[in-house]
Amino acid sequence: MKLQDTLLNSEQELDISKKVKIYLCGVTVYDESHIGHARTIIVFDVLRKYLESKNMEIVFIQNFTDVDDKIINRANSENTTAEEISARYIENYFKDFDGLNVKRATNYPKATEHIKDIIKFIEKLIEKEIAYPTKNGVYFAVSKFPEYGKLSKKKIDELQSGARIEVDEAKNDPLDFAVWKFSDKEPLWDSPWGKGRPGWHIECSAMSIKYLGENFDIHGGGRDLIFPHHENEIAQSESCTGVQFAKIWMHVGMVTINGEKMSKSLGNIKSIKHVLENWGPNIIRLFCLSGHYSKPIDYSEELLKENLIKWRQVETCYYELIHANSENSEKINSIIDKASTDFDNALDVDLNTHLALSAFFQLVKETNRLAAEERLGKEDAHIIKSELERMLEILGLQIPEMTEKKKQEIDNLIISRETFRKEKQFEEADKIRDKLNEMNVELIDHKEKTIWMKKEKIKDENKK
Repeated sequence: MKLQDTLLNSEQELDISKKVKIYLCGVTVYDESHIGHARTIIVFDVLRKYLESKNMEIVFIQNFTDVDDKIINRANSENTTAEEISARYIENYFKDFDGLNVKRATNYPKATEHIKDIIKFIEKLIEKEIAYPTKNGVYFAVSKFPEYGKLSKKKIDELQSGARIEVDEAKNDPLDFAVWKFSDKEPLWDSPWGKGRPGWHIECSAMSIKYLGENFDIHGGGRDLIFPHHENEIAQSESCTGVQFAKIWMHVGMVTINGEKMSKSLGNIKSIKHVLENWGPNIIRLFCLSGHYSKPIDYSEELLKENLIKWRQVETCYYELIHANSENSEKINSIIDKASTDFDNALDVDLNTHLALSAFFQLVKETNRLAAEERLGKEDAHIIKSELERMLEILGLQIPEMTEKKKQEIDNLIISRETFRKEKQFEEADKIRDKLNEMNVELIDHKEKTIWMKKEKIKDENKK
């Protein structure tokens, strides 16, 4: 498998001969997670699920930044503690992403639980004279890392000439960044240099190295983290360890809303809770995976509706497969082999979910065509269903499960409807169809039989 490496600006081979270690920068827990967070995390969820489908062992670490000025400011405005704010939004995070069918990470380290690790990390930087204490905190000396800017392709001299006049005159250089900030306000911790809290960048360096080692396979996040966050992580990590930090840097493009950047000032942020309530997990996942992960994607109601139409085709396909009972036999191996090969090839070349979805929907289309032509045999359906479910699992899409009791209830209603139709009691037959519609069950009439499909209820389906 090859992935585009932001650092080298080229596709790099992922070593899949051993355990794959991935670190994904998580959210700062001061507010609700939004569709931009969802896209990044869903992309990495598909990467992980695809690798696991190949029987690979994955260690997947995703942090929570639970100490930050934004959290503290939110706590002050609500007259509560930073701990209460972060706990609230961590709880909401899991509700959101469990709802989006995202597999939980191997571990979710929190900055506040790793203060000792962070302090040890800073001590090493000071020993190497790469970080230095001032009256306001401890700073990383950017000039001591000659490769600074290699990820973002920014040059130190250009950054220095464009740097704003810093409030902290104690720093040796305007580009130097804080690894420890002195403070006398909660939350704070003791350190060899004075009471305070860690800087943002040092948290991820300390936690990723603790759980994955000094050199691991993939470090990822949104493109907005390339500079300064990931640039600073590289500088302090490689200065501390003396070895390459991450082998591949993988960055996901931003989500815009009707062509504009999401921002609170514009009031156009779409929370995951909102989109889940209105569109459900499958439509959101299809939207997030519809373009190449590295490119921006624009959120619009029109695009969500397009994905809803596609999802209805998937539901039709799935229920045609489970209801197939004829002895017809087609030469379907070539159809399945092509879809499967195209699907895997797309993901093997820089996780191209756009092309993978094309292969997936081609299989759906071919299956629905065979069913419509009354050529879908029971044995063939079993083979197709197995491959369809493999793709669904990797993409993180789910057909809502039904209990046997509910299935039997629907079957009985359909038998009653057929009886009324044969007896030409069409009004009674229509009443049953209406009742099924209320249950979100749609009937598909074939020449010799009527089958049913349970449609996922989408709140915004009929929204004008």
